[in-house]
Amino acid sequence: MTDPDHPAGRLIALDLARTIAIVCMVIFHYTFDLALFGHIPPETIYQPFWYYFARAIAGSFLFLSGVSLWLAHGQGVRWRPFWVRWARIAGAAVLVTLASLWFVSGGPIWFGILHAIAAVSLLGLAALRLPWPATLALAAAVFAIGVKVQSPAFDPIWLVWTGLAESRPMMGDYVPLFPWAAPALAGIGLARALRIDRWPARLPSPTLRRLAFPGRHSLIIYLVHQPILIGLFSLHARITGG
Repeated sequence: MTDPDHPAGRLIALDLARTIAIVCMVIFHYTFDLALFGHIPPETIYQPFWYYFARAIAGSFLFLSGVSLWLAHGQGVRWRPFWVRWARIAGAAVLVTLASLWFVSGGPIWFGILHAIAAVSLLGLAALRLPWPATLALAAAVFAIGVKVQSPAFDPIWLVWTGLAESRPMMGDYVPLFPWAAPALAGIGLARALRIDRWPARLPSPTLRRLAFPGRHSLIIYLVHQPILIGLFSLHARITGG
């Protein structure tokens, strides 16, 4: 069994996949900021490519969180590491919500990608004990409900996490459990089906370690990259007067 907390026990492919997701996220937010500061037409990010690109990025993060959950806890939940990681993600989600009250033009982020990852980490604990076909079936059911079911009964803000409201709330980032728990559950199911915890893990080469570095530090990159980008765009606007 691999030990995800030991350098020689990490699956380098998982870290590299996170690196790709991080790079794609930065590209999307850079494009978003170009539109926000008037360097490209504001409707650019609503074009089909960017619309689905953003959703593919969110889905990849959630899928990888499911894979990681199985890799770390599939053979038995290690409660202390689990709660330490969960508290880190949940705390970061709270910071995002607080910052969004003042700085996000699309509306406060009550349930974004970090909130979703924290929530599906808890839900995933139950899925760890299910047979993998049942987990994949549950993922399909969650996705179908999220796509097909909308009701005004879920419109109150305290039910925003469900994703089943008839009217989509205004948020700068919105990743509700229906349908977005589906990729995380799929990650758990596929990781179990493929027995990813038994894959050989070796100390990667220096080049691969450098490429995987962003993937090992995805949370901090997520938190700081957009403030840095916005700060640079603001500085450019101040210097150029544009």
